[in-house]
Amino acid sequence: MSAHSKQAEQLAHALFRLSLEGGALAPERVGGVLDYVAKHRPANPVLVLKAYRRLVAAELARGEARIEHAGPVSEKILQDLAAAMGRKYGRRVAPVARPNSALIAGLRVRVGDDVYEASAAGQLAELAASL
Repeated sequence: MSAHSKQAEQLAHALFRLSLEGGALAPERVGGVLDYVAKHRPANPVLVLKAYRRLVAAELARGEARIEHAGPVSEKILQDLAAAMGRKYGRRVAPVARPNSALIAGLRVRVGDDVYEASAAGQLAELAASL
């Protein structure tokens, strides 16, 4: 990592911390950070904004339970899964459902970088890898 990249990354982390209020992203603070960057133009603003965007996207992903499902899933099940993930992570987690027929049957839940696999396709892939 070059010195410019390292400095941009450090500034992005500092700006990201300023974007948090009570441990969660605050839209008005994000707006303030973007105004600051536009007004004060740090060295390598594109690198800073790319790193900042990556940090914000990762934080937003931690607040969503992306639930892929092979067949129909009731709203109650989606809400129950999101509530269980919220208890596990100690934060509010919103369910985002997406059909995925490639799963064959079952579910795959992703919260941030964590993936919980309970699908037939996942089990078949695991079995194939063990052979």
